Amino acid sequence: MEPFTEKELLDVMGELFSDEVSIAVTDKEHYVYYRPSKRVDLKIRPGDPVRKGTIADQALSSGLKASEFIDRAVFGVPYHGMAVPFHRDGELEGCVLAIYPAYTEGKSVVTIRTEDGWKPVPFGQVQYFEVKERKTQVIADGVTGTHKNTLQEFEYILPRDMFVRCHRSFIVNVHHIREIFPDSHSTFLLEMSSGDRVPVSQSYSSYFRKILGF
Repeated sequence: MEPFTEKELLDVMGELFSDEVSIAVTDKEHYVYYRPSKRVDLKIRPGDPVRKGTIADQALSSGLKASEFIDRAVFGVPYHGMAVPFHRDGELEGCVLAIYPAYTEGKSVVTIRTEDGWKPVPFGQVQYFEVKERKTQVIADGVTGTHKNTLQEFEYILPRDMFVRCHRSFIVNVHHIREIFPDSHSTFLLEMSSGDRVPVSQSYSSYFRKILGF
């Protein structure tokens, strides 16, 4: 069998993702591959420079994974995305991106299911998200409900300056953290403004400390 070219391999890999996900690859300064989805097309062409303010620019500048909402001012289309840098012989070579449509169009509320119906809750009032009994629980000021999104999907929607993943089962709003305690089992325990305590697991502890600067 003849070996795959890089483009053929990337095209095949792209088929593993949803039709709603665009795939892109960059070197240190330019895009070298782009596969648009049916839902979001950023009109990128191989050879185009990586623009300032994109998640690709963030990943290349920091050398770390970047994941967040990008508004329409950059490409004319709002989107959520994740960029993961890759290295060769210890040197940064570029990054791979997954680009998702902005289902919320940058809205700042999450609509939760309650016993009485549905309630839109501003992001600022959400204290934390918890996966419990295979459902995503949303704990907010004065109200608790469920949402169909997984925590991974919420990571693409929620603003990074407000929400941090701290455990495989939790995302917290840093504005609602009252105090942080050391804990022998989960590294840290977070006391939220409601009085609830949320664990920070070992696998997320370094990232959590870096984000909060301690």
